[in-house]
Amino acid sequence: MLFTTANTLRTSISTYIRKAAFSSSARHLKDINSVTVIGAGLMGSGIVQVAAQANYKVTMVDTTDAALKNGQAIITKSIKRVAKKKFGEENAAEQQAFIDKALSNIAVSTDGPAAVAGSDLVVEAIVENIDVKQALFKALDQAAPADTIFTSNTSSLPITSIAEATSAARRERFGGLHFFNPVPAMKLVEVVRTEVLKDEVYDSLATFAKNTGKTPVECKDTPGFIVNRLLVPYMMEAFRVLDRGDAKAKDIDVAMKLGAGMPMGPLELADFVGLDTMKFIIDGWAKEGKIEEALVTPSKTLNSLVEQGSLGRKSGKGVYDYSK
Repeated sequence: MLFTTANTLRTSISTYIRKAAFSSSARHLKDINSVTVIGAGLMGSGIVQVAAQANYKVTMVDTTDAALKNGQAIITKSIKRVAKKKFGEENAAEQQAFIDKALSNIAVSTDGPAAVAGSDLVVEAIVENIDVKQALFKALDQAAPADTIFTSNTSSLPITSIAEATSAARRERFGGLHFFNPVPAMKLVEVVRTEVLKDEVYDSLATFAKNTGKTPVECKDTPGFIVNRLLVPYMMEAFRVLDRGDAKAKDIDVAMKLGAGMPMGPLELADFVGLDTMKFIIDGWAKEGKIEEALVTPSKTLNSLVEQGSLGRKSGKGVYDYSK
């Protein structure tokens, strides 16, 4: 009797463990097969590229055919570089097969609501303006299936605030997927949890990031998430050193590269990021009031450069002159 009871107990425990394991792995995965990326700029096209290379069916959406053609050109050029590095110059056939397969996974559209109607995942990568993002997601929420996952690639705006434009049910399926520029090369994705994001949705987003060859890190929906919360104050302090006249720009950058092992100095990095983007982030944080005042104090040098239209590498001039 005791032996029978023990066997029954062992069987019950084994059954429970198997069911628990199945439940745990099943909660991970809303299968993501089709992806819509809104925005065909550098970030959006990069996300489209890595998803297509991972064999997802991707629709790239923007407001004009010209924007879409520009995005396609960016992707084609970038994929060719990836293929050359992956297979080597001597393997032209393998390169071309890789390129053709990836490009065959990409469709384009100027109709966002129509595109998301058949999508498992939506990734937004448009202008960093909360009103524009909210208007977009309000329209998409009405067009997308109830189980479609929504995400924003924002680097500076609260996911929770963006998601307010959608239904309460959608907010449970609304997270952040913050890729880094250039997307094909950078290995990190910050997967942002809001307070209401479901665990299984987070798991699906982390799995998607891994499948595109990235390493996901989990972070809460706080200003700057992880990377920018640390990096932006660092770059801003370099501008304040300039403001005070404590050191010259070149000396600041050389000091941090040789003294701290940084691959780029903080001012070089700010030029790469875009000085207007820097100012937008720091002004937004100051207005939001959730970060210590000393860390969001504006810089006269930064503000002056932005007013002059000297925005960094993208404009040909920032802290440094790139036109020469």
